[in-house]
Amino acid sequence: MSPEYLEGYTTLLAEVSDTGRLPRRAELDALRELGERAAESGHGLRELVGLFLGETRRVWGSLPGVARAAGAAERARTGDAVLGAVDAAIAAFGEGHERAQRLAVRQEEAARREFVDDLLYGRSDLGRLAERAERFGLRLAHEHAVAVAEGDEPFDDIHPVARRVERELLGRFGDRDVLITTKEGRLVCVGASRERTVLDAFATYARWPEVGRPGARRVAIGRVHSGAGGVVHSYEEALGALELAEQLELDEPVLRAADLLVFPVLLRDRAAMADLVHTVLGPLTQSRGGAGPLLETIGALAASGYVNAEAARRLKVSVRTLSYRLERIKFLTGYDPADGLQRFTLETAAMGARLLGWPDKPL
Repeated sequence: MSPEYLEGYTTLLAEVSDTGRLPRRAELDALRELGERAAESGHGLRELVGLFLGETRRVWGSLPGVARAAGAAERARTGDAVLGAVDAAIAAFGEGHERAQRLAVRQEEAARREFVDDLLYGRSDLGRLAERAERFGLRLAHEHAVAVAEGDEPFDDIHPVARRVERELLGRFGDRDVLITTKEGRLVCVGASRERTVLDAFATYARWPEVGRPGARRVAIGRVHSGAGGVVHSYEEALGALELAEQLELDEPVLRAADLLVFPVLLRDRAAMADLVHTVLGPLTQSRGGAGPLLETIGALAASGYVNAEAARRLKVSVRTLSYRLERIKFLTGYDPADGLQRFTLETAAMGARLLGWPDKPL
């Protein structure tokens, strides 16, 4: 290692051994600056402390105060003064080193946050973004998908769940083509499509609870796309899946945007969807208990694969009550849940009703 980091140190020890004085402020400030320079050059504090101690051992016997000490008491006093100066010098040097390290960490965090914002929102030149992505372990020429986890409390970069997920994923898959971050209170994972298991593992780890706090409530995974624009697209798909899950009150803890493609299609023409809901399901409002229970029955029947016993279990009613409700649905709407095509119409209208918030909200 370059001796430049010992500049003035040997002179300081010689003068302290000769006079017993304390290190001056200017000398300590100079050592702090040397510590900063060493950190900026990439030198670790351990090897630097070793450098100082090695130099102390090398010059100890030649220090003026040590060499001329007449007896044990004088050597002890001189040694105590020199060791005090060594302690102060290394502490000042270490302070400067740590200060530079903290500044570097803050700068790195700011650069990473800026990169994440540009990556997820597509706000930067794609060529420049690809260059910056390499620094953070992503090769945007490959295909990637994005998973987003949300919980009952917001996630940030120091949240225990976020730190554990990052530790588990990087330990298992390494840091190539895997990026873990947080955005707007959610935990986000960008993973290469060739490592499909990355996002599955992310979903598993994110939902694991920590001691005293729950894990993620729900995870949504966007589809695979290529390039920087593909990351934005997949991220938006994952957010859209979370929003749909909230609207539709879906129970599934892990959602895949590819499985929910029908819902954005349904929502593209809200007027047509409202007309379908009004035409097909509007008559259910004539039921004694309102449209709610019968609408819930259609959803439970579809979710159970049209197995009446399973649908009744989901609804917590008897099979007889379920059969009565199905008869009422058929009578009021004119659509028979037992008929394949009419069943599809009822399902589609029920999906639209949930998306539009009907019957709680007027069409």
